[in-house]
Amino acid sequence: MAEGIKDKVAVIGVGCTSFGELWDKGPEDLMVEAFTEALEDAGIDKKDIQAAWLGTCFDEVNVGKSAVSLATTLKLPFIPVSRVENFCATGTEAFRSACYAVASGACDITLALGAEKLKDTGYGGLPDFGAVMGTKNRLIWPNMTAPGQFAMMATKYFDKYGLDPEEGKATLAKISVKSHRNGAMNPKAHLRREITVDQVLKAPIVAWPLGLFDCCGVSDGAAAAIVARPDIAKKLRPDPVYVKALQISVSSGEEIMYSGTWDGAHVESTYRAGAKAYQEAGVKNPREEMSLLEVHDCFSITELTIYEDLQISPRGRAREDVEAGFYDLDGQVPCQPSGGLKCFGHPIGATGLRMIYEVYKQLQGKCGKRQIKNPRLGLTHNMGGFPSMNIVSVCILGN
Repeated sequence: MAEGIKDKVAVIGVGCTSFGELWDKGPEDLMVEAFTEALEDAGIDKKDIQAAWLGTCFDEVNVGKSAVSLATTLKLPFIPVSRVENFCATGTEAFRSACYAVASGACDITLALGAEKLKDTGYGGLPDFGAVMGTKNRLIWPNMTAPGQFAMMATKYFDKYGLDPEEGKATLAKISVKSHRNGAMNPKAHLRREITVDQVLKAPIVAWPLGLFDCCGVSDGAAAAIVARPDIAKKLRPDPVYVKALQISVSSGEEIMYSGTWDGAHVESTYRAGAKAYQEAGVKNPREEMSLLEVHDCFSITELTIYEDLQISPRGRAREDVEAGFYDLDGQVPCQPSGGLKCFGHPIGATGLRMIYEVYKQLQGKCGKRQIKNPRLGLTHNMGGFPSMNIVSVCILGN
């Protein structure tokens, strides 16, 4: 494996808006809010930033196809700006570009910003796959929905590991309850109420076995990160947060198209990206070494399978860890200390950077009631697409 970028890049500032139904704010308002917090957190001047990347997915409704809106909104001083998009992994894609520019030596300080006014698109009903995946797919996938795809993964998981459906649904409910418990303590979360297992199990079904509380919501929001060379970071603060690994795995479609070996109960790209990230970061035993996880819990079943795909829980044994509180805020490897997508929703371009915001703040000890004790390594997992065909980014941060 190539040398990678371990410890060649440091995060020096982050910013994040509150997520929600932000009808009174446009994408420019969200960009400014996230950027202002990140700039103040970094303690630098805007003129110090040498390049910037904007992550946004539903482009025409939000900011157009280029990143010019980022330059004009933030009044960036004639620096290169680029727009990136990689389905729901768009936020981490912007961060990856900013990090690689610094690691390569091309830049000293760069900006990654993700923003999405998802509510303004009307997203949440049957998706327009012509807009998301290309015009041709209007003919190929006219009835495919995200809840339907992940519901099939849930039933496959139950079948493969011998879980009674009601038993499996109860485990998924505990995952949602855990995330809502954490999100209730997060002032920037969209949904800030605790829920009970009974409420989850009695909620309306969206796509069996997934009910209302098994699915993340639709929100608006923005988040940003400023990264720099390590020597610059050390001048700004004594204990910088370094990028230990940053990996992306994009499905070739082999899972459903030509391998014939996919079990439908895991996401192969998550396993591949995680394994590469651990190698880059020098992590030998992720179950013992990771301090916290922020993962792409678009649905409760997704989080359950991610535990196993990231090699935290053994295959088929994640249920035991959920029941034991292993992933709770006071557990061995807390997952979704922010509240996750379950409580923030998923404004597509912002989600990956919102996860990085939480891990960065946790490593600095700045999360108040949600603060994890003595964190050392934190991981973000950002997934785009469906279980059978997707893009997965995994980022590991640490001191």
